[in-house]
Amino acid sequence: MAKSYVKFETPKDVQAKALEAITVAADTGRIRKGANETTKAVEGGNALLVVIAEDVEPEEVVMHIPMICTEKNVPYCYVPTKKELGAAGGLSVPCAAVAIEKAGNAAELVKSIAEKVGKVAPKKEEKKEAPVAEQKQAEAAAEAEQKPKKEKKPRAKKEKAAKPDKPAEKQD
Repeated sequence: MAKSYVKFETPKDVQAKALEAITVAADTGRIRKGANETTKAVEGGNALLVVIAEDVEPEEVVMHIPMICTEKNVPYCYVPTKKELGAAGGLSVPCAAVAIEKAGNAAELVKSIAEKVGKVAPKKEEKKEAPVAEQKQAEAAAEAEQKPKKEKKPRAKKEKAAKPDKPAEKQD
């Protein structure tokens, strides 16, 4: 059964190239292994390519990665198993996702994979909320300038009541 986070089927040749690119980048560049590290790499804008395993359980572990890749315009693809992905990354354990940060000698491979997978669709134009917020701030500042400022009256300093000296100690 196909997982809900798998958005498209990655061709076998692209899967093989992706695993090879990870192996080469692990030796000559820099990769981030695991779902958490992959997420950090994508959100930080450092990921060149993301590879996700298709057999991750529970799905929620990697379900967010395709969405953030789309948001950040990072190409991504899938490989069949976590075991293959972990082995390609130089791990003796399975791995849910890998991000290539610096391709090293795998630069051409990464570029060809990104072209085949297709750069993710460009972001939709963001709403122009920032200028509206800036305009509201400018209006608020203009209103503040128009209102007459209340003059602060200097407060009269209260004189401290003189404390009576300590009564002299009784001498017997």
